[in-house]
Amino acid sequence: MTENAEGKQLLHLVFGGELQSLGEVRFRNLDELDIVGIFPDYRSAQTAWRARAQATVDNAHMRYFIVHLHRLLDPDADMTPKVGGA
Repeated sequence: MTENAEGKQLLHLVFGGELQSLGEVRFRNLDELDIVGIFPDYRSAQTAWRARAQATVDNAHMRYFIVHLHRLLDPDADMTPKVGGA
């Protein structure tokens, strides 16, 4: 189990799909969304996102995203780092 320095899990979802147009985030077919996975930290999510995005680089309409699930699960949590122990 990966946790940050404060012992909290910072879950991230990586998913993607083919967009209807390049000007907006609206997927062509929701049944064909590619759920890459849920990752325990941003770094591993970014690695998975980069690999999948590079694998589909020939399709200009294909887009992958990282969703910060931890922000959705606990929207009131203060994610700003504390400076000087204050």
